[in-house]
Amino acid sequence: MNLRGASPFLFGCFLAACFLAAPQSDAQTESPAPASGATPFEETIVPTFETQKLARTYVLDIPAPRGQITDRNGAPLAQNRLSYSLALNYPTPLDFSDAQLLSFAHEKIRAVEKLLGRSLKISDDLIKRHYRNRGVLPFEIVQNLSSTEYDAVKDRLPPAIALRPFYVRTYPNGKVAGQIIGYSGKTGRNPDGIIDNHEVLWPETEGREGLEQTFNQVLTGKHGEYKITFDQDGRKTSERIVTPPVPGHTVVTTLDLRLQELAEKSLEAKAKRGAIVMIDPNNGDILAMASWPTYDPNTFTPTISAERFKALQDDPDIPLLPRAFRSSYPPGSVFKVTVGIAALESGSVRSDDEFDCMAALQIGNTVMHNWKKTGRGPLNFVQALTESCDTWFYQVGIKIGADPILAWAQRLGFGMKCGIPLRGELEGRVPNDQYMKATHGRKLLNGDIANLSIGQGDCLVTPLQMAQAMAIIGNGGTFYQTRLVQQVQTVDNEIVTAFQVRAKKTLNASADTIEQLRTGLVNVVNGGSGTAHQASLENVDVAGKTGTAQWGPKTKERTAAWFAGFVPAEHPLYAFAAVYEGDVGANVHGGSHAAPLIATILKDLYKNKNANTKRPPRAERAEEDESD
Repeated sequence: MNLRGASPFLFGCFLAACFLAAPQSDAQTESPAPASGATPFEETIVPTFETQKLARTYVLDIPAPRGQITDRNGAPLAQNRLSYSLALNYPTPLDFSDAQLLSFAHEKIRAVEKLLGRSLKISDDLIKRHYRNRGVLPFEIVQNLSSTEYDAVKDRLPPAIALRPFYVRTYPNGKVAGQIIGYSGKTGRNPDGIIDNHEVLWPETEGREGLEQTFNQVLTGKHGEYKITFDQDGRKTSERIVTPPVPGHTVVTTLDLRLQELAEKSLEAKAKRGAIVMIDPNNGDILAMASWPTYDPNTFTPTISAERFKALQDDPDIPLLPRAFRSSYPPGSVFKVTVGIAALESGSVRSDDEFDCMAALQIGNTVMHNWKKTGRGPLNFVQALTESCDTWFYQVGIKIGADPILAWAQRLGFGMKCGIPLRGELEGRVPNDQYMKATHGRKLLNGDIANLSIGQGDCLVTPLQMAQAMAIIGNGGTFYQTRLVQQVQTVDNEIVTAFQVRAKKTLNASADTIEQLRTGLVNVVNGGSGTAHQASLENVDVAGKTGTAQWGPKTKERTAAWFAGFVPAEHPLYAFAAVYEGDVGANVHGGSHAAPLIATILKDLYKNKNANTKRPPRAERAEEDESD
């Protein structure tokens, strides 16, 4: 049931009235109403079994419907639906003996069991405890009727049995964006103690993960109040809504539901484990942030069994882990973009300077190899980036030293959190001398710098950080604050809080450096010696960089395959990063495993578009091993 635009008063009236309305005894039905203008006798006293027949008034809280979470276009990602329970209503006054009570309750429970076709396990102790402490309120005997069960009982309710409607959180798109939205759970079980004034009519829900948790306070809404009065003989004399509940606010995200679906479908079809992030480079908005495997947050509503939750926790592929922002990986050759900026901006390397792309290079006592087994001769920066020549970047990294690389990595947002409103975001790691001394007992050596220059060693990056960096390069150098939530608004669409687009800083790289990068990244996808041909489109230029990096202990070493970039190359609308997690010992590469993840999405986005942003035709591609 969609809550947008609905009346808060109707929420309270409907739920509270359905909750409390119950068949009453003949004595109550015949009891006279207060005379016109008279004030009913209302005296609030502590309700106990001994005071059941004294006049009293209860003021109970009506839980507010939880607010929605939507995508940028208003499509619901989290909303509410009506669910039903069956409850037993006791006649007033409450003067059953224990034997009479159990006889009455058992009869009604058997009638319900016959309608549902299943047995109900309700202890006599629970029946008696509810009757003595809170018999004026319905006693829930069946929770969360299935649609089949609801249809079976709705028109055949036995006397004294009522349907109790309540709102249950629902996620209409199933698994889609589940790790971002998170899930909610009940704050407690149905109470069975003495009624307290201002206790809620039924247990509320609270956010336990994701945006549900971060924005729990604004999603929760404001309680209403329901007053119910009994006379000195224990008969109900009045009930009314004093204050209607106010539904929780709506959280409007920056996500594009269609893009999120495309990203998750691509991962599901092509990766056992991995992540894809897509950002609007013109404002920093996160359009899609997908991790695989994932989970369906509907599994948690209204509750999840301990066995099912343990199965999720024990799954070796860790579906509860949002890899897009809570996992970090060595970036591999995608980090060569950072090294290229540092080299060109330092002035130590010009765009036309050439370094030998040899098959191997000795650094200290270690021989470090290119990913290709043969040398490629002298290459300039664009050529080296296109072919992803490791030995070229070893030489350039050592030539300029660690400091420029570390400084430009920071400017691109590596080594620090992006600042999204989700718990557990990792900051990644760009190793400096302090880290190396603390971890390895030494400062950065030339071998470490060479490793860093190809995104290996101790460097770690999240997929979100990688997409953010590509957005900065794609838009020409503006570092926008990455944004996941646009605004919080009332159910009537009045804005409560707006999270504005904000440019944090400027990269301050020269236009020539940005153009060199752009040309190299386009050649990676479209050039004859490029490593990402599988991401090429017919009608638009894709700019991107592949990367392949090993991580983990040697005995369980795995490979992270990357593809990151932006599209269209000249005036990008999307910046992206995809990482493919290989199994232990599996032979995976950025060009063969990560680039197709993005290609699947882009082909769908541009299948009916004539983007007219394709550069002039290039030379025929050579047969290359798209491995990096």
